[in-house]
Amino acid sequence: MALAAVLWFGEVMSAVPLRNNKAVPAVRSVTVLGATGSIGDSTMDLLRASRDRYRVEALTANTNVRGLAKLAREFAARYVAVADPTRLDDLKDALAGTRTECGAGESAVIEAAARPADWVMAAVSGAAGLKPALAAVDRGATVALANKECLVCAGDFFMQAGACILPADSEHNALFQALSSGNREELLRVIITASGGPFRTWSSTDIEQATLAQALKHPNWSMGQKITIDSASMMNKGLEVIEAACLFGLVPEEIDVLVHPQSIIHGMVEFSDRSVVAQLGAPDMRTPIAHCLGWPDRITGPAAKLDLAKIGQLTFEAPDFERFPGLRLAYEALRTGRGATTVYNAANEVAVAAFIAGKIRFGAIARLVEATLEAWIRSGNLAPLASADDAIAVDHNARKKAVTLLPQIALKAS
Repeated sequence: MALAAVLWFGEVMSAVPLRNNKAVPAVRSVTVLGATGSIGDSTMDLLRASRDRYRVEALTANTNVRGLAKLAREFAARYVAVADPTRLDDLKDALAGTRTECGAGESAVIEAAARPADWVMAAVSGAAGLKPALAAVDRGATVALANKECLVCAGDFFMQAGACILPADSEHNALFQALSSGNREELLRVIITASGGPFRTWSSTDIEQATLAQALKHPNWSMGQKITIDSASMMNKGLEVIEAACLFGLVPEEIDVLVHPQSIIHGMVEFSDRSVVAQLGAPDMRTPIAHCLGWPDRITGPAAKLDLAKIGQLTFEAPDFERFPGLRLAYEALRTGRGATTVYNAANEVAVAAFIAGKIRFGAIARLVEATLEAWIRSGNLAPLASADDAIAVDHNARKKAVTLLPQIALKAS
């Protein structure tokens, strides 16, 4: 059975599909959840370049009413929703004179996901993206998943829904493409690459004292604030390890991380004959999104042509679990299971918000996550998650626990 097939490990289900002869509509209807964010931006850019192939059904944003309304007018979206429930009147005013329906609040974002689009980009960041993504999955849409939290928080049941899920992250999309080169029984491991972020060569002391401005200077990628900070701490790579386990039905021992500063190789798969299949491309999120948007075919992408002769050299390093403990904690949470990955993510979101607000040092991000995980495990609250409500409850309670631990973590770092 091919690695990307719907069934792996006999009883283990994966919604990541194998390339097939699936009929694709001449004009595919599309919904973009998180249309004004960095992933949404890249998606809208691709749609802009292929207007004859796609029609926009719905768009959502968190608070950016102006940006959302501009996109709705440009693409003649049928429905738009802003997550902030206080901005409905602003949205209606911005779209006065159009036929676009408007909504606001969590239920409106979920409604956008539930509308009849063939293809949905799930790019709402954080745990807030879980219910909308599930709404799209539950109705059987093809879902391009760019929200790590859907799998980190709710991977126990998210992949069981039976929809077609396409990984839109560059690393997981690379694995998706490479996995089709072999069968499940031939797989030895997958390798997720990491740029190493802005602190790749920094000492532990310097990382501890890193400022917000320094954390936001990613060497290769242009991303949102939260994900850029996660990349600097390598928490983002930890989230990707958990995500890969859920997407492809893997155990922790089958997932390796390799630091690759040039960000040209995005993922590799090693098979039993020791062949290693890799996916390469310039660091541009439009490439994996284009793969998902065109799947099962390929569309023309606007990313720069890869010129390896000009790049000249590709280098690799083992990850440093001491300087970047967030990566070690991800493996520990994945092995623990029973909601531990949900706690990992929730505590990290609290820690990053505290760092941005100047309440803790950069080095305290991982310490808060570790303290929250340890407290959660000691409390005996670990249990399998069977629904979105289960995942959201654990997420909510883990955040509360992280907030209560925040002062002592901040004090230790002072």
